[in-house]
Amino acid sequence: MSTPSKQQLAQARVLVVGDAMLDRYWHGAVERISPEAPVPVVKVSREEERVGAAANVAFNISTLGAKGSFLGVVGDDEAGHKLETLLTQTGVEAHLKRDPGLRTTVKLRVIGRQQQLLRMDFENEPDHEVLALQSSTFEQLLPRQQAILFSDYGKGGLAHIPKMIEAARAASKPVLIDPKGEDYTRYRGATVITPNRAELQEVVGRWSSEEQLRTKAQNLRESLDLAGLLVTRSEEGMTLYDAQGELHVQAHAREVFDVTGAGDTVIATLAAMVAAGVPLREAVPIANRAGGIVVGKFGTATVSYEELFA
Repeated sequence: MSTPSKQQLAQARVLVVGDAMLDRYWHGAVERISPEAPVPVVKVSREEERVGAAANVAFNISTLGAKGSFLGVVGDDEAGHKLETLLTQTGVEAHLKRDPGLRTTVKLRVIGRQQQLLRMDFENEPDHEVLALQSSTFEQLLPRQQAILFSDYGKGGLAHIPKMIEAARAASKPVLIDPKGEDYTRYRGATVITPNRAELQEVVGRWSSEEQLRTKAQNLRESLDLAGLLVTRSEEGMTLYDAQGELHVQAHAREVFDVTGAGDTVIATLAAMVAAGVPLREAVPIANRAGGIVVGKFGTATVSYEELFA
């Protein structure tokens, strides 16, 4: 398996396009139950903010040592400005389009005793004029990239994805997609898409054997004109279906502490490797290893070059 050098990774540029979110964590102690309702009272002692969703994918790319850029739409609000600051601090080149009518997506998690007790989501959908602005910036950024990664969280930020895939393909750039929803026709022509088991099931229906899964996966791959379909299967590892057949990689057995953002790390690592010139079949086991490392950490986490190739 070819391991890219730090220099090769430093030259690799990946543009992430997708739905940005701000992840907020309120940590505190739980010492009593509320007299008003049977719920725990959390005495908040610490607040933490991290980049989330597609922005976290870009952060994962820069943590590995590649050059991650992020293109997305945020609101002209406190959360949107905070997200931009955090992205810049993490070394990601941010290209944020501001929609004054949009509320930047925030996921607020309340944590007591290292356990998530509650999550609150604040969100709405971006304006189409702002999305058109995003598309024109995409065309300007495209020539400088070695790979394009679309991270779809179903929040409306990728309404123009078919046109962007077409432009990337015309420029001979590999396109990687973390998909969402039941309509995969909008991803037609991508290089590889990475659904998990549940997401794939929504699209192709249930399967009762490996043989059936193989048939359904290959049929979907061919109908969408993809080079590869990578199915992430949690404790069963991951399977790449391509023109050569299939490649299965076992999950890395280790303590699973938190699966938040593991999919982000997998596709970010895959994109960084592909951008550094590693063939898809060799990049898959590396991405699998990165996913195995990140589930051993709390919250939306990342993996460094040293951890991955130690």
